[in-house]
Amino acid sequence: MEKTAPLTSPPSKAGAADLLAGLSVALVLIPQSMAYAELAGLPPHIGLFASTLPLVAAALCASSPYLQTGPVAMTSLLTLGALTGLAQPESADYVALAALLALVVGVTRLLLGVLHLGLVNYLMTDPVVTGFTSAAAILIVCSQLPNALGMAAPDGGVLWRAGWSLGHPGDWEFLAILLAAATLALLLRGRRIHRFFPSALVAVTGGILCAEVTGYGGPTVGEVPTGLPSVGLDLPWDELGSIVVAGVVIALVGFAEAASISRVFAAEERQRWSADREFISQGLANVAGAAVGGFPVGGSFSRSSLNRLAGARTRWSGLVTGIVVLAFLPFANVLETLPRAVLGGVVIAAVLGLIQPRKLLGLARASAGDGVVALGTFAATLALAPHVDRAVLVGIVLALAVRARRQRVASTD
Repeated sequence: MEKTAPLTSPPSKAGAADLLAGLSVALVLIPQSMAYAELAGLPPHIGLFASTLPLVAAALCASSPYLQTGPVAMTSLLTLGALTGLAQPESADYVALAALLALVVGVTRLLLGVLHLGLVNYLMTDPVVTGFTSAAAILIVCSQLPNALGMAAPDGGVLWRAGWSLGHPGDWEFLAILLAAATLALLLRGRRIHRFFPSALVAVTGGILCAEVTGYGGPTVGEVPTGLPSVGLDLPWDELGSIVVAGVVIALVGFAEAASISRVFAAEERQRWSADREFISQGLANVAGAAVGGFPVGGSFSRSSLNRLAGARTRWSGLVTGIVVLAFLPFANVLETLPRAVLGGVVIAAVLGLIQPRKLLGLARASAGDGVVALGTFAATLALAPHVDRAVLVGIVLALAVRARRQRVASTD
């Protein structure tokens, strides 16, 4: 029977360690959230909105003391897939649909947690997750190539736009490429300088200064509203039927990352962890995200690792992160001149490690069935892009079919 993690100390006893950890994560989250919002087809400032009250809500009952919630790459790609064709990206209708999708994700996770159905998370088997994440990471990198090259590609599929961008070197912006490369180097190698080196902050600050000094002509973030987001649920309810299935898929797929992070940390430190409580915390986060006009959020491996490394002791470090981002909103217009090439570098750096060809081939060598599931999910994700939520369903069906075949073979032996 699954044990429930004990409640941690109240905010008043969180201590300096949680304050420092929460602030450290916020410095990374601010540029990441804007980059992930753009990946989801949303205006960058929506990522900031999704990094405020959702983090506060998640902290109320999170099971893991280290898990950091907010916009993440995979969930952003799934959001893009779910909303493609329903509205024009970055339009007011698209933003409203993203908030409605967050509500569906939130309610689904709340129900799974309240009904003690946390074990449903194990539908996302390792071959399914490996195949999906590897292919999705490739799609995410491809989606950022136009930004990294400083150009605006014509409308089309993710892979087509990437190919078009690579095929038109005459339109590349040298300074954009330099900024994207510098951002990648900072984020991938910055920790070698010092484990708390603020790579993301340095990249963003350097990008803004470079744009100001050189008169950068490539795409930038553009207008960023200042002030606090309005709170409410004035959503396009008539579109609910169009996104329910995608919302349930995102609720499961997006939770897989949060669950794996929390399980690993709990095992390493011999702590108790509850999938049900984590479902509830992530559900509350997404309901809060819908209320502030955000989009689906989940647990971040990179930011949770930073949170732990920075000395977090309780789940209240996540609350600190949300409050810091909330306090930053009135000054968010300082990011208006930030080159999108920097945001592209931030996203690419975050997902490069998720491309795992060796693990895919290893699964295939170890078990023909697991290989079929992993490689089948991988191929379906690339083929069905941007509707990658459908690829997850393909992977789950393949996994169930392989399991049923194994049971039949075992019963005849």
